[in-house]
Amino acid sequence: MTGQDTDHNTDHNAVQVDTSKPHPARMYDWYLGGKDNYPVDEAMGRQMLALDPRVPVMAKVNRAFMHRATRWLAGHGVRQFLDIGTGIPTEPNLHQVAQEVAPDARVVYCDNDPIVLAHAAALLRSTPEGVTEYLQADVRDPAAILDGAGKVLDFTRPVALSLVALLHFVSDEEGAHDLVARLLAELPSGSYLMMTHATADFTPQESAAATEKLKAAGVTLALRSREEFAHFFDGLELVEPGVEVVHHWHPELGEPVPGQDDGVIPGYGAVARKP
Repeated sequence: MTGQDTDHNTDHNAVQVDTSKPHPARMYDWYLGGKDNYPVDEAMGRQMLALDPRVPVMAKVNRAFMHRATRWLAGHGVRQFLDIGTGIPTEPNLHQVAQEVAPDARVVYCDNDPIVLAHAAALLRSTPEGVTEYLQADVRDPAAILDGAGKVLDFTRPVALSLVALLHFVSDEEGAHDLVARLLAELPSGSYLMMTHATADFTPQESAAATEKLKAAGVTLALRSREEFAHFFDGLELVEPGVEVVHHWHPELGEPVPGQDDGVIPGYGAVARKP
């Protein structure tokens, strides 16, 4: 949709939202101070907070990484973005960051939580020169994502695939690495993978407790080590500084996150180019 075509409001009440168990997108919204979450999400969020009070800072740090990486990619000529696991809109959204650098950038958002669909209008306010579109789909169904995205993006030209704070909700048994490989396989040389991922490397006991609490609530948490995270980038050319603690990846491209200090935020980030 272009900047002139933003009449995409969805009836919030018509969207069927499962409030019987927490959802990562809505918990993330709660961490960021948003209003689009339910008591079940806040309750689980508070349990996570009790295990590690830095969780809201981690959410903000991931968001800030997305801004910096998008700015870097747009500054290096990328004009197409496929953002999977979009989450509930929080300005600036990816398309706003990309189109500030390159007004003609085309962005496809994708998420599996119906509440994100209810706010899709906020994701579709593109510049007149650019395009934004939203897909309701799950990362575990790459064929559906690629089919929908292919109607908006030109897969003969480079695409940045954004998987920010998403893959730690997809287990190895669900084929996390195969899903990423399947998505990248459709993208041409010169495309990029931008990704962050939570880890238990720095907080093993708290992470084990968090994994169990979420599992009991029906949410998968597959925390991976630095080495396991780096495996997602096999065959790609890592952008300097490579795999790094999230807030240490090109900090000069953004503003510091309130509450962020020199302590380790337990998550990794990286950007890599497909040769």
